[in-house]
Amino acid sequence: MAKNITPYKSSTLSKKEQVAQMFDNISGNYDGLNRVISFGIDVKWRKKVLQLVASKKPKTILDIATGTGDLAILMTATTAEKIIGLDISAGMLEVGKQKIAAKNLSSKIEMMLADSEAMPFEDNTFDAITVAFGIRNFEHLDKGLTEICRVLKPNGIFVILETSNPTKTPYKQGYVFYTKYILPLIGKLFSKDNVAYGYLSESASVFPFGEALNNILRKNGFIDVEAKPQTFGVATIYTASKN
Repeated sequence: MAKNITPYKSSTLSKKEQVAQMFDNISGNYDGLNRVISFGIDVKWRKKVLQLVASKKPKTILDIATGTGDLAILMTATTAEKIIGLDISAGMLEVGKQKIAAKNLSSKIEMMLADSEAMPFEDNTFDAITVAFGIRNFEHLDKGLTEICRVLKPNGIFVILETSNPTKTPYKQGYVFYTKYILPLIGKLFSKDNVAYGYLSESASVFPFGEALNNILRKNGFIDVEAKPQTFGVATIYTASKN
């Protein structure tokens, strides 16, 4: 199980509360900074998630840890009639709502402030569920995954896009240097929250990936679990379903 890394080491708040506070703090420049940090490659990864979801021709999609809604907006290219973007950060959701309104998508995408570990949906509600760079921020990973499994329809698709650690030389060494030294420095220069990007890189470095995360998904009720490493292994796309 992943080591429970929190954003603010001296804080008495729960991880969930700290994560919400952190994303509220960085919501204003999160999108632009993400493009810089990932060299824009994250856009390509999200398009692969879109292709996987679109192939299932879903009518209902839930995007968990939606942030400012990038993936939810992308999902409007599927056959979905209703898309819900869920997050615990009101600040991120507010930025997302503005983006959605500017694209005239407010009737198709609903942005919802809610906890992914206790979602206000009935069992077997969604044809597809996605999480991009949010699964490692769960306070209780098993609880969150069990809840996702509950609201996913039988034979529905669950897709995770998450950072992972390259295992081959020289990508492994380069990635460690970049995430440990360069990424937090960029975050400090461009973000008003000095610890946020340090937390994001630290949490990524200890989060289970590949077969380790596959096994956690299986343990929490998912089937047909598969990991697809991206760009030398700096990210991985996971797909799963349920009976």
